[in-house]
Amino acid sequence: MPIVERAKVGDVPAIYGLLRKLSTQGLLLPRSYVNLYESLQTFKVARVPGDPPGLAGIGALQVAWEDLAEVRSLAVTDELRGQGLGRDLTAALEGEARALGIGRVFVLTYVPGFFEKLGYRVVSLDTLPQKIWAVCFNCVHYPNCQEIALVKDF
Repeated sequence: MPIVERAKVGDVPAIYGLLRKLSTQGLLLPRSYVNLYESLQTFKVARVPGDPPGLAGIGALQVAWEDLAEVRSLAVTDELRGQGLGRDLTAALEGEARALGIGRVFVLTYVPGFFEKLGYRVVSLDTLPQKIWAVCFNCVHYPNCQEIALVKDF
């Protein structure tokens, strides 16, 4: 079973590769190397034991406001998708939000069904103005975002 832990600098090329692959499949938005290095401390990775251990999945928790955080860049390799690893990574990120005193987590996704199974509910993107002004406003897809916004309260 994969081990979920904090990402390390040496993980960035693998994180970039996984995000790039899934972005070409239309499952999530890509992120640049610069952005990954700048936000590395927000990432958790799931490693498959071995020598060397392999990267099985990733996810990040980005604080958006005093009472709001975002689960970002949640991705699992094709080989391990459907085995509960995405759920485990999401639970780890939600645990980190709770430890920070944050009571509400949101996600923007092209795969809302996954998050609905974890207790998230669909909301209008307009209910997340912190996200719109901090990140979405600069996105190439703004204002025609096709991602679905979902929220979970603790």
